[in-house]
Amino acid sequence: MAGHSKWKNIQNRKGAQDAKRGKVFQKMSRELYVAAKSGGGDAETNPSLRLAIEKSKSFNVPNDVINRAIDKATGAGADENYEEVIYEGYGPGGVAVLVYCLTENRNRTGPNIRVAFNKNGGSLGETGSVNYLFNRKGRLFVERINDTDEDSIMLAALEAGAEDIESTEEGFEIITEPGTFIDVKEALETQGIQFISAEVEMIPTIYAELQDEQAEQFEQMIEALEDDDDVQDIYHNASE
Repeated sequence: MAGHSKWKNIQNRKGAQDAKRGKVFQKMSRELYVAAKSGGGDAETNPSLRLAIEKSKSFNVPNDVINRAIDKATGAGADENYEEVIYEGYGPGGVAVLVYCLTENRNRTGPNIRVAFNKNGGSLGETGSVNYLFNRKGRLFVERINDTDEDSIMLAALEAGAEDIESTEEGFEIITEPGTFIDVKEALETQGIQFISAEVEMIPTIYAELQDEQAEQFEQMIEALEDDDDVQDIYHNASE
């Protein structure tokens, strides 16, 4: 992982998700279902659902898939009971890893996650063992193109409540508090700005460096976790 830019990692992740489009749609449908069932089907009054819809759209989930998941959750026959379970552990080289799952069967999910760690040079930890190394933030990436107006992007983001903006050759990384994420995103969208990635996620406060062999083993572990139907999100602090 050493030497890879976060922009390259985003592109690689998006490419992998495109190759597994059906699985991504399934995972996002589950997340939409849980959000709508717990807080109602109106995104205006249900912040969790609004975030789930925004996240689904960032993965190009079609509107009919989104609407079906919401309708299923709010209909009379909504009988699926998922719970969020967070697993914390370490990958090769001591990389901190958070795995967010939605499952109706902990007895299936837990062993599967443990196997993915153990088979790839990692190990599960206790609750709280690595969570403290991350902060929950909104993060938006805007690619720099020839006609990008840097000043207008920064001004719009800051006025909408952005916490921090980093400008690089590739583009702009905009950090927000979770509560202002949607406001910042919509403020930029009104200017016609598109995002490479826009999510509320767990951002590391420190990073771990991996050697080439460790990086390969770590990527295998991430792939194994992503292939699990119960896994929704994976966060880690491997150096980008």
